Amino acid sequence: MLDLRRLRILHRMAQHGTVAATAESLHLTGPAVSQHLATLEREAGTQLLEKRGRTLTLTPAGRLLVSHAEIILDDLGAAESALAALSGRGTGTVRLAAFPSAARTLVPSAWAALRDDPAGPVALRLVEHEPDDAVAALLRRNVEVAVVHSYSLLPRKVPSSFEERRLLDDPVLLAVPPSMAAARGLEPDQIVELGDFSTARWLAPKPAESCHEMIQRACGAAGFVPETVAEATDFAVLTALVAAGAGVALVPRLALPEGGAPVSLHPLSRPVTRKVFALTGQGAGRRPDIGRALDALAAAASTAAARTA
Repeated sequence: MLDLRRLRILHRMAQHGTVAATAESLHLTGPAVSQHLATLEREAGTQLLEKRGRTLTLTPAGRLLVSHAEIILDDLGAAESALAALSGRGTGTVRLAAFPSAARTLVPSAWAALRDDPAGPVALRLVEHEPDDAVAALLRRNVEVAVVHSYSLLPRKVPSSFEERRLLDDPVLLAVPPSMAAARGLEPDQIVELGDFSTARWLAPKPAESCHEMIQRACGAAGFVPETVAEATDFAVLTALVAAGAGVALVPRLALPEGGAPVSLHPLSRPVTRKVFALTGQGAGRRPDIGRALDALAAAASTAAARTA
């Protein structure tokens, strides 16, 4: 009979690729992980892993077993959530991964609401992750909730084993230096054609970020390739550079820093939006504390959308 704990270790191994990383994620020693995997291979009666260089890869039998392990672990999580719902336990600790602007704008409000809820406190544990890393953390079960985003020009593929809760649609705006806006006769919040800024200098997130690809696609649809003169991870840096007259940038409204340097903001004639949503494992939302965390995030998103409308 296959052992559930060893199936979980194999599943983690498929995520991490090395014994050391798998052991660290499970708080085990490397030899213990190796021993469990060897025992699982004996139980399965076939080779599950093969060494390639410094990493271990799954054999066809290993991939088959991992696919079944995912179903088993999801069903187990759903069963645990159902039992928690049946018992009415609404308190607990929820581990959350969120991208930076959501961590700055949505999570603090949700955190305070859950802490002060008369129904009993729910504690959040936050790690800031870009969407790809947040999805990976949820797959590895390092977190229970992942707050991620996708652009209308750049859809994000979500694993079928996840459940999705939409939080808000975040419009992408063109940030222009006030002096440039004045020279072009632009009023605040006036809709602009992106192609009219084809000769401008552009400020963008780093190429590894999905926001960088969004800008490339938006400008490409407008018929030009942007001349990028500055790259930064933080939108606060980009908007500060815009205010200084260094160039223009596309910025999601939620990512605009509060009290930042003044810039002229403009919706696009061909709108680009950033969908912000929360992901959980199958059935996890039925766990009372996770359900309350999702509700608190949704309430924070509703408030943020109303405030910036």
